[in-house]
Amino acid sequence: MSTNVEREFIDFSRRKLLQEYFPRIRRCVEELGENDVWWRAHETDNSIGNLLLHLSGNVRQWIVSGIGGARDTRERQKEFDQRENVPKAELLERLKETLVEADNTLAHFDTSKLLEKRHIQKYDITCFEAILHVVEHFSGHVGQIIYITKLRKGLDLKFYNL
Repeated sequence: MSTNVEREFIDFSRRKLLQEYFPRIRRCVEELGENDVWWRAHETDNSIGNLLLHLSGNVRQWIVSGIGGARDTRERQKEFDQRENVPKAELLERLKETLVEADNTLAHFDTSKLLEKRHIQKYDITCFEAILHVVEHFSGHVGQIIYITKLRKGLDLKFYNL
């Protein structure tokens, strides 16, 4: 266990993304059929499929590119415009690969740079703010995915048994 607050923050963020949030998403997607993953109550809503594409794009842009320095190739609007069903296994694999890449970026992040500024999207923010943004943003969309899954399946997802 780390002894400084900076490393604790990084380690906490890594655990939330890969060990808590991703298993909940995977559990939801595994419960659903391919069409359920792309279901939306209204045309203005996002499907779980759109949210998975969006989470992959967000984590890659903010952590892998913004913090890690990789080239940013994100086309954010395409994440929401997607209407053709991408197989759920492919969506999960894409998200997991992105989270593993982000986890590696954070594992090797020099915590003395937490207050360094980065330009991400249209924002000039610190690395600390970027990481916190990703964790809280991811959490909000996990909640949406859980809610949609419960609407479609009407079941207790038993997250405390994961």
